[in-house]
Amino acid sequence: MIKRLLIWTLATLGVLLLAFAIWVFWPEQDNLDQLLDSGDLYDAEIVRDEWGVPHIFGRTDADAAYGLAYAHAEDDFELIQQALLAARGDLATVYGQEAAPNDYLVGLLRIWDDIDAQYESEISAETRAVLTGYAAGMNQYAALHPDEVIPGIFPVNGKDVVAGFVHKTPFFYGLDGVVGSLFGPERPQPVATKSAELPQTVRYGSNTFAVSPTRSADGETFLAINSHQPWTGLVAWYEAHVTSEEGWNTTGALFPGAPVLLVGHNENLGWAFTVNSPDLIDVFVLDINPDNPNQYRFDGEWRDLEVRQVPIEVKLMGRLRITVNQEALWSVYGPTVRQDHGVYAIRYAGMGRVDLIEQWYRMNKAQSFAEWHDAMAAGPLPMFNAGYADREGNIYYVYNGRIPVRAKGYDWELFLPGDTSETLWTDYLPYDELPQVLNPASGFVQNANSTPFQTTIGPDNPDPALFSPTLGIETYMTNRALRALELFGADDSITFDEFEAYKWDMAYSAESDIPELIAALQAAPLPDDPDVRAAIELLGEWDLTADPDDTATALMILTLNYLNEQDDVPFNATRLVGNDAVPVDVLLAGLTEAVATLQAHFGRIDPPWSAVNRLVRGDVNIGLGGGPDVLHAIYGDFQDEDGTFHGIAGDSYVALVTWDADGTVSSQSIHQFGSATARPDSPHFADQTPLFAARTLKPVWFTEADVRANAERTYRPGEEVE
Repeated sequence: MIKRLLIWTLATLGVLLLAFAIWVFWPEQDNLDQLLDSGDLYDAEIVRDEWGVPHIFGRTDADAAYGLAYAHAEDDFELIQQALLAARGDLATVYGQEAAPNDYLVGLLRIWDDIDAQYESEISAETRAVLTGYAAGMNQYAALHPDEVIPGIFPVNGKDVVAGFVHKTPFFYGLDGVVGSLFGPERPQPVATKSAELPQTVRYGSNTFAVSPTRSADGETFLAINSHQPWTGLVAWYEAHVTSEEGWNTTGALFPGAPVLLVGHNENLGWAFTVNSPDLIDVFVLDINPDNPNQYRFDGEWRDLEVRQVPIEVKLMGRLRITVNQEALWSVYGPTVRQDHGVYAIRYAGMGRVDLIEQWYRMNKAQSFAEWHDAMAAGPLPMFNAGYADREGNIYYVYNGRIPVRAKGYDWELFLPGDTSETLWTDYLPYDELPQVLNPASGFVQNANSTPFQTTIGPDNPDPALFSPTLGIETYMTNRALRALELFGADDSITFDEFEAYKWDMAYSAESDIPELIAALQAAPLPDDPDVRAAIELLGEWDLTADPDDTATALMILTLNYLNEQDDVPFNATRLVGNDAVPVDVLLAGLTEAVATLQAHFGRIDPPWSAVNRLVRGDVNIGLGGGPDVLHAIYGDFQDEDGTFHGIAGDSYVALVTWDADGTVSSQSIHQFGSATARPDSPHFADQTPLFAARTLKPVWFTEADVRANAERTYRPGEEVE
């Protein structure tokens, strides 16, 4: 009897365990049938040109957004879904513990509280229609391609799309890193006292230039759109063109999950962005009541912290998940976290604003400088240099930002005392008081992540004396900015061919750090190693260009890579500033390592740069010119196994726009890969790579006649499934 009972118990337990295992590991599936009619309200046509770039035609703007979502999903559905998950704070439900910090940040910043409260009041009905159309395109694609769906996402709605903007934008100015630093074992920064000097923060990436008819050879206006982004991931560029009968006709590039073009041009105007680095984030150390851990002192009184728990659902295996609750506090400054080494409040530019998409949509639809300028001035976009040009010959640069107006006397790069309203900033520098240049006498503007105070040549640059140091505005120059001023400043009759050649320039300026590094090596005591001595001689003869065939570039870039890995060296090869503190012995060590690497993998110290600098995409492995902080910017990941750099960022989507003397627009573009950004089986997965390596642009088909004349295929969303 006992034996039979034991057997029965074990058998039952085995069945239960088997059932549990099947439940855990059986693929999750959403019921997507309800989404099959998502597109019934929308009328969009997708025309793929010979490069696979989608041109979307819709009767309304909402129709066009619907088609844009569907087309982008065809090329990169997984990344769009990841962007949606991240913005919802649900990334850990799919990707486990490593994604949990993102989900906590969504809760800590109260992103969804703000969206739920402001979606109807702060976003116009026209923009909400576009958001709803875009969401419908996502839902329709999911319903028709269930095997590609990540469970738990669909259906999506307009709020999900807004959340993507609210979630992603602060990461461009480093909010995630600042919050993450608070969770270390000790306080990462001292607390500021008054009268401290302000250090400079340096960022990198992106170029924009514009030339007016007064400096072009034939009365044309030129604009370069050249943001340097990672080549893969959630902020990688995707090229598209949207057209509607409601006046939306814009071509350019966007990130996964964006329902509008983030950079680009229409018939009348165009714009580009580069990253700037105003001081947009502050951390405040709260004085906690020793008798009540949930109270802090502010202006001599105890205030209560708002205390919440953020539930973070974390995938363990298969469907098995656990929910972890993490404390999230709120103070008068904003989101607040408690650690063993202190309680810290964070305040950042644009906090609580959800109408970023409103601003970008208005920029897409603007038809004049006044309309575009109004969209910029009224919008919440917290950062970015903007370059602009239009058919009327206007060119414009603005150091855009919602820059806090702060009390003088503190070092705002450090942590601040959080017990006084003196440090609680509430106002921003008005837009018309930001550094900006409109139609300078020089006839050109440029920015390459450099100071706004050297935007052009001549008297039209902003005056640095007019801007408080507490704003954190950059004063440094990148090599790219130095070269842009040298090239455009020396040519008072610029043709389009010259404009294009300047964009692909691969030289380091004589005023940059590179010649100083070489001079320091030449002045150092000669090493015993004959190869290192030969390397110093080779660098001394170098023409400072990163051309594909150059035989000295690899030595310098490998040396820079070594320096960039040294924590004690205040130097970053992706920005090439601040090398004056690099000790000579460290320089020699870097050069020695570069020599050893080249000898080991190439049997020589002078291989062509293109043999070392590679673009790898599927079966394509092709050599490149360009390099860190040259105008043809290429940033690579060093490969120990073969001594090469594999490109990972830099020049990606590039567009050069021209308005001729009559105001007619034309443009050319290139993408480092192709339109099928995540479809290895597509002919457009890497078809633009050879052009990119040769620094050759392809035409942008902009008029409907040209688009249809160069169409590879034409269809409506869903027809490809039928």
